[in-house]
This record gives sequence, C-alpha cells and structure tokens, in this order.
Amino acid sequence: VQLQASGGGLVQAGGSLRLSCAASGRTFSYYLMGWFRQAPGKEREFIARISGEGSIIHYADSVKGRFTTSRDNAKNTGYLQMNSLKPEDTAVYYCAAARFSSGTLGPTGYDYWGQGTLVTVSS
Repeated sequence: VQLQASGGGLVQAGGSLRLSCAASGRTFSYYLMGWFRQAPGKEREFIARISGEGSIIHYADSVKGRFTTSRDNAKNTGYLQMNSLKPEDTAVYYCAAARFSSGTLGPTGYDYWGQGTLVTVSS
C-alpha cells in the first residue's frame, strides 16, 4: 500500500484543518488506518486509528473530543479532522496502514507509512 498524506499547513490556535491520506496499491478496506504525529525532539505519538470498515475507532486522550478520523473506502482515502487546534498540536502528521490490529496503538504495528505533512499551530 502506498500512502500520501496531505492537508497540513499553518493555522491559528482554535482553528481547524483536515488531513487526507490517499491510498493505492492494495484493497484499502482490508487495512486499519492509523494517524500519528511527531514533534521536534519527541517520539512518534499515536493519535487515532480506524478499522478497515470504519466501525471501530480509538483516539489518544490528548485529542479526544477535538479530532475525528474517518475513511471513504470508495475513494481509498482516510481523513483526520482537527478542530480547536492548540500550539502543542504542532508536529509532522503521518498516516499509516496495518493489515492486522495487533500493536496498532504504537508505531511498530504498522506495515506502511505515508510521508508526513506538517501542521503548525500559532498562538
């Protein structure tokens, strides 16, 4: 699976952005999709994951209630809607895909990664 993340940019605190992750190469619905972020000097952090059919979703506590993940398997695309953004949300955001759900609350559980898209939230 090839993944292409997009939609990052500069936004003021309190604003919103929607990230997209376009997939190609394999049957998209077979894969769980995860979102991670990595700020400078920090480890890659789990944000959210969504099952292949979109019925099971988990969020990190740090984004719960502000971020929403979804997917459109007909378009082979996943989404991360980010609202009420804070300066501490500034990071490179990555999408990833996993064939199986085991270990997917951490980065090692994923088989494929997108290239990352930078989100900068100004105060």
